Amino acid sequence: MDSREQVEPRVVWAVVESGIGPLLLAASRDGLVNVVFHATDAVRDKALERLAARLGTEPVEAPGSPLLAEAIRQVEAYFAGERRDFDLPLDWSLISGFNREVLRELASGVAYGQVVGYGDLAGRVGQPGAAQAVGMAMGANPLPVVVPCHRVVESGGGIGGFGGGLETKRRLLALEGVLPEPLF
Repeated sequence: MDSREQVEPRVVWAVVESGIGPLLLAASRDGLVNVVFHATDAVRDKALERLAARLGTEPVEAPGSPLLAEAIRQVEAYFAGERRDFDLPLDWSLISGFNREVLRELASGVAYGQVVGYGDLAGRVGQPGAAQAVGMAMGANPLPVVVPCHRVVESGGGIGGFGGGLETKRRLLALEGVLPEPLF
């Protein structure tokens, strides 16, 4: 065990306020590992249980952790309209295979203020008939907002689904100038 392991837990977390409600951010030594919408006490506790089971270690609340500091700063800047993209190390250990491939393409290939159709994104990863599978990958995204699954929409102009709820998706797209701000 090196000295860093004695000081810094393997997985740390904090809840931050955002323009779409509280977000749970969790990070490992490899990077940001999880973002969870609507992180009320019950949602937060369930998410932390899932993280512990998946990662084999108990996440520790540590809002001041160096592992989280930059992620918190960038998320806050994004919601303040001061940041258009995220430059963070990401820990992809909660996702694999096709889902990881699609999410990596989304993260690197769909910029702030742009949208892409499910089928178009499938084509970008060499699976042009896999629009439904792309939808499943979006639903499995462990890093929403940072890996912008809200930017994936239906090819016919519909907003599509969203794990954080359609109102959350609308608000994120409005923040990025894709949709008008809701009137109320």
